[in-house]
Amino acid sequence: MKMPTEPDYRSLAEVRYQIRKFLHFSEQATRQVRMEPQQHQFLLALKGLPEKVRPNVGALAERLQIQPNSAVELTNRLVKKGLVRRHREGGNGGKDGREVLLTLTIKGEDVLRELSLYHREELRTAGPALIAALQAVLKRAKPRRSPKA
Repeated sequence: MKMPTEPDYRSLAEVRYQIRKFLHFSEQATRQVRMEPQQHQFLLALKGLPEKVRPNVGALAERLQIQPNSAVELTNRLVKKGLVRRHREGGNGGKDGREVLLTLTIKGEDVLRELSLYHREELRTAGPALIAALQAVLKRAKPRRSPKA
């Protein structure tokens, strides 16, 4: 593997800078609605789960890249705020009712919608710089060649 050059470091640093700028915006916007950034991320991950992924604590822990016990604590705080609801899977389809699933409440939907509108608008503004930074990194990256068999 080829050693990184100064331009490689600059392009990687620019990607990191653009991502951090967006994350800073996101953190500020989230705090303005009296929510912690990780709570917003949880709501977004829950709403945006792939179709075939069941909305349980384990799936949310994976999507947020946190420990399951941390996902349980986040769930508890969001339930207490009235943003998320727990419910047990019914007896249909061989389910025995032990799996706890999560859904957004109407209040949770409203808060997430408001934040998503702000975030989408910010991405319209900041997105081109982030895309350009990513393209610069990818342009500099050489594809790895697989060893010949």
